[in-house]
Amino acid sequence: MAEMTIKKRPKNLDLTTIRLPMPGKVSILHRVSGAGLFLCFPVLLWLFGASVTSAETFATFKAICASLPAKVVLAGLIWAFVHHFCAGIRFLLLDLHIGIEKEAAQKSAAVVFAVSVPLTLILWGVLL
Repeated sequence: MAEMTIKKRPKNLDLTTIRLPMPGKVSILHRVSGAGLFLCFPVLLWLFGASVTSAETFATFKAICASLPAKVVLAGLIWAFVHHFCAGIRFLLLDLHIGIEKEAAQKSAAVVFAVSVPLTLILWGVLL
């Protein structure tokens, strides 16, 4: 058998120097937003369930949601939902082999950001 040469691959363990392209950032944020939604969903269900049990618990829920930290968390959850939704549509199209070319993939990743950020601001203004 012919002897195989093993090439040493370069390793870059400094994560601050890695520059991902736009589709890579969308992919990572899609995973992060999905994990955040998954982890916060039980808490949101519990809060909404507690808010409908009585008028007193609803008043408590309303007071909590009126505070600035709660509004920031809710705005983050709104962004996570909108980004996850928009990126999910992009990934479904990629699974159908639509927009898999490099230039089209970069444009669709930019569209995800261009749609998710303003839509989050609109929903934040309407809901919060």
